[in-house]
Amino acid sequence: MKKIEAIIKPFKLDEVKEALQEIGIQGLSVTEVKGFGRQKGHTELYRGAEYVVDFLPKVKIEVVLTDDMVDAAIEAIIDAAKTDKIGDGKIFVSDISQAIRIRTGETGDDAI
Repeated sequence: MKKIEAIIKPFKLDEVKEALQEIGIQGLSVTEVKGFGRQKGHTELYRGAEYVVDFLPKVKIEVVLTDDMVDAAIEAIIDAAKTDKIGDGKIFVSDISQAIRIRTGETGDDAI
């Protein structure tokens, strides 16, 4: 099992969710996050004073899936989230050693 964490631009969330559903991924978690990378933030003017916005709003999608779904999920996320502009985001893939469905007690691939 693998866990995919994708940090994307907020306005791309619906497209990514739909792309993942189309390939058969049923569940995911979404968190609103803030951060910066090469995009570095920007300056804004508020009541005549200029200030720096370091952390930009992003969305983090987390999905745990079977090993055979990983490549398709990564491709779906890239296709849906890509704008060809700086700040499109990142995808991280981690190993998951165990998963348990609380309601039924199912474990491993059956739990996801």
